[in-house]
Amino acid sequence: MFHLRTCAAKLRPLTASQTVKTFSQNKPAAIRTFQQIRCYSAPVAAEPFLSGTSSNYVEEMYCAWLENPKSVHKSWDIFFRNTNAGAPPGTAYQSPLSLSRSSLATVAHAQSLVEAQPNVDKLVEDHLAVQSLIRAYQVRGHHIAKLDPLGISCVNFDDAPVTVSSNVDLAVFKERLGMLTVGGFYGLDESDLDKVFHLPTTTFIGGQESALPLREIIRRLEMAYCQHIGVEFMFINDLEQCQWIRQKFETPGIMQFTNEEKRTLLARLVRSTRFEDFLQRKWSSEKRFGLEGCEVLIPALKTIIDKSSENGVDYVIMGMPHRGRLNVLANVIRKELEQIFCQFDSKLEAADEGSGDMKYHLGMYHRRINRVTDRNITLSLVANPSHLEAADPVVMGKTKAEQFYCGDTEGKKVMSILLHGDAAFAGQGIVYETFHLSDLPSYTTHGTVHVVVNNQIGFTTDPRMARSSPYPTDVARVVNAPIFHVNSDDPEAVMYVCKVAAEWRSTFHKDVVVDLVCYRRNGHNEMDEPMFTQPLMYKQIRKQKPVLQKYAELLVSQGVVNQPEYEEEISKYDKICEEAFTRSKDEKILHIKHWLDSPWPGFFTLDGQPRSMSCPSTGLEEDVLAHIGNVASSVPVENFTIHGGLSRILKTRKELVTNRTVDWALAEYMAFGSLLKEGIHVRLSGQDVERGTFSHRHHVLHDQNVDKKTCIPMNHLWPNQAPYTVCNSSLSEYGVLGFELGFAMASPNALVLWEAQFGDFNNMAQCIIDQFICPGQAKWVRQNGIVLLLPHGMEGMGPEHSSARPERFLQMCNDDPDVLPDLQENNFDINQLYDCNWIVVNCSTPGNFFHVLRRQILLPFRKPLIVFTPKSLLRHPEARTSFDEMLPGTHFHRVIPEDGPAAQDPNNVKRLLFCTGKVYYDLTRERKARGMTEQVAITRIEQLSPFPFDLLLKEAQKYPNAELAWCQEEHKNQGYYDYVKPRLRTTIDRAKPVWYAGRDPAAAPATGNKKTHLTELQRFLDTAFDLDAFKKFS
Repeated sequence: MFHLRTCAAKLRPLTASQTVKTFSQNKPAAIRTFQQIRCYSAPVAAEPFLSGTSSNYVEEMYCAWLENPKSVHKSWDIFFRNTNAGAPPGTAYQSPLSLSRSSLATVAHAQSLVEAQPNVDKLVEDHLAVQSLIRAYQVRGHHIAKLDPLGISCVNFDDAPVTVSSNVDLAVFKERLGMLTVGGFYGLDESDLDKVFHLPTTTFIGGQESALPLREIIRRLEMAYCQHIGVEFMFINDLEQCQWIRQKFETPGIMQFTNEEKRTLLARLVRSTRFEDFLQRKWSSEKRFGLEGCEVLIPALKTIIDKSSENGVDYVIMGMPHRGRLNVLANVIRKELEQIFCQFDSKLEAADEGSGDMKYHLGMYHRRINRVTDRNITLSLVANPSHLEAADPVVMGKTKAEQFYCGDTEGKKVMSILLHGDAAFAGQGIVYETFHLSDLPSYTTHGTVHVVVNNQIGFTTDPRMARSSPYPTDVARVVNAPIFHVNSDDPEAVMYVCKVAAEWRSTFHKDVVVDLVCYRRNGHNEMDEPMFTQPLMYKQIRKQKPVLQKYAELLVSQGVVNQPEYEEEISKYDKICEEAFTRSKDEKILHIKHWLDSPWPGFFTLDGQPRSMSCPSTGLEEDVLAHIGNVASSVPVENFTIHGGLSRILKTRKELVTNRTVDWALAEYMAFGSLLKEGIHVRLSGQDVERGTFSHRHHVLHDQNVDKKTCIPMNHLWPNQAPYTVCNSSLSEYGVLGFELGFAMASPNALVLWEAQFGDFNNMAQCIIDQFICPGQAKWVRQNGIVLLLPHGMEGMGPEHSSARPERFLQMCNDDPDVLPDLQENNFDINQLYDCNWIVVNCSTPGNFFHVLRRQILLPFRKPLIVFTPKSLLRHPEARTSFDEMLPGTHFHRVIPEDGPAAQDPNNVKRLLFCTGKVYYDLTRERKARGMTEQVAITRIEQLSPFPFDLLLKEAQKYPNAELAWCQEEHKNQGYYDYVKPRLRTTIDRAKPVWYAGRDPAAAPATGNKKTHLTELQRFLDTAFDLDAFKKFS
């Protein structure tokens, strides 16, 4: 009978004057459910038919009645209804009816008794209403929280939210609750305010109590969700995570700080605020993108770092835009103040190579003791361009690399913090791309803490015009990242939210967002006038008391500090700034290397120079080549079934190895495999790279019978080899290339490659190419050896699958087309590589591709390498290289000269054609067909930049009677012609013209019509081999 009255005893409301001891037991840690308990409201003896022998029978009847009231006799139905309705002892049971008139009266009495008792349906509805109310606060409370320190807007830009008091009057909240509960209060009214309701398992507002009056429930929900913190988390589809967040924000009294913590917070606010004040006093007319209006950012970041350090993190990598960057460098990274102040000196001379960058773009690397945890902490702030959010994936990639190199597979030692502006966080698509890398196996950094400095304005644009979503942070919802909005004028609320964010990342290893709702006291920069476009906002800002002053007054009123102590803290930091300013006047030279964000200890000499200016042979012993080839043509694990088509591919590879020959896929395999043998980590990333866009690579084998069973033969080459990572990326170029660039920043002893699905798509990552890869060393003295593999070639595949836009890469090369370098210089080719900003190659043989990949690591410095890779050459029968050209003593060929009949009698050659890449095979085929092998020489330029002046001069001098022509398959206004022509002319001292053979200028990179493609091809081949073609121009 223990089911009896359980429901009524659980749900019957208690008035505020009644005792609630029954419900005050401690809440269990696990998720609570309604338990079946014995809870009789009447003595068993009062019901004469209840006894030990009948109780089992009655319980069975009760269970049947619960299932279907009509399944039991009418008398049992009346009894159970009366019992559940709370009938007094002895009155629930009604004897079976007789046909007498008195029995009919008894029935009427019983019916009236049931109707007179409390309605259990109403009780259930009321409890469900309370549960719905609690859920409404959890889901929508942030919409009416007091988040804006200016008090001029809330999330929907309407009226500011109302204020909560300790005595909740339901009438005051009617409009508000109607908004929370979508049109009503679920049938509850003011008379229910003092009823006590049992709390559901999905809330922690009760603390140690499991039932509360409705008035107190509302008050506690208001305090948890509608004050200075707005919590967005109910979209998360993991119950454990939701419960964790509820516990962190709903538990009564959980947001408590000790006096010592308050004093530390005040001291950090002093440093943050007075640093900006000092810069404003000293350099009032300089742009510095100060932090005024969000000074709380500095203690916020330090809190995240402190808590993460406490949880075991010893390396934090940060990325941020320019606003507040100098303050972060000074007070979080702890850059020497004099190094910052001297940046404002217009007479400071640059000492390092390169052009440098603005002071609010520079990065920093520093290792120090965390004073709160007394543990070592390494902090790295990555340099960034003005392209907001562009550094996001770069930080992620660097973080992933640091985790990889220290074996941190769960992100417990290395973490990342990303700072954002509100307008950029909502407006820049790279934010979305970066979020979608956050949980991918080869890209996850096991959680990033995102901090949004929400100025509520973007330059001059209101949020209403800057985004379609209520918050700037809504993009984070796509990866189930909780979002904590907080009023930045409440420093303690900010600190608490930051602690929770750090704990979330440590607990669940997932992303989390802290939205610091603040304001921007000045314009976009210190020289900008914001009143032009936001007059009302800035009238309010002018009245706004600084957060330091507010918090200091609060702590003084609380007796935590006194006024003299506060003033002493200010004067102490002001003195530090003044002394550093004095020292900064002694700085005469700007050392950009002092701002390096990713040093490579031991790779360079102490003064940052290469340890040598030579490159050893990139060839290998034949047994090494054979071993790698044999593994590449086999399945190195047992009981693994591969696709039949792949069996044929591996058989072809085996035949190539037997014949001491490699094709493109094997050449790449041997370059990678040999570097792994030497302890060099190789990472290949991009869309479909595991198989290869053109189904040539097959670095990951898939078992045809067992799901998710794969094999990477490259990781079975040597017992103690470095690991090989090959990973298909998300369908992203901007985000993934930025990620790989960051990965390559971490160590010079890794070959990191990004392959575009087609070279045409590299322009989706144009920002990373233009702002980081091309000028990175010039701006930030930061070398990087990333490799871009860009499939390129005019093969009739249309305008979006033909061109990697080589003209763009060549245009950005930093060599002078009109100046012939000193060709007699020792190690001319290596010096050229050292001076260039990146290396651009278009290899025509697999062997040369093999050598250039190995050279990338064997060089004593690092430069980005741009490789225009082939498509049709992957299977071209003539695109093969013998082992002989890959043995010890062999090198990468910058130029491959003519070696046929024309080279035997150079004086008889009428035309010398220069070309690069795949078009060479079209030219040789046409030359052979026309029988002009003795009249036309063809020289291949394999390395376009740095330009091989020395070798091309020899070629031009070798054929004194030949006219010179450049031949390309690209259109004249594209490709290589505009880059090559002036350099060739400089090489020969402008003694001859350099003619053009190729497609005519065009807007699109290629035609979409196959016939037109072939017609264009034949037309420029005709021009190339018509020895009279250029006479009309002479």
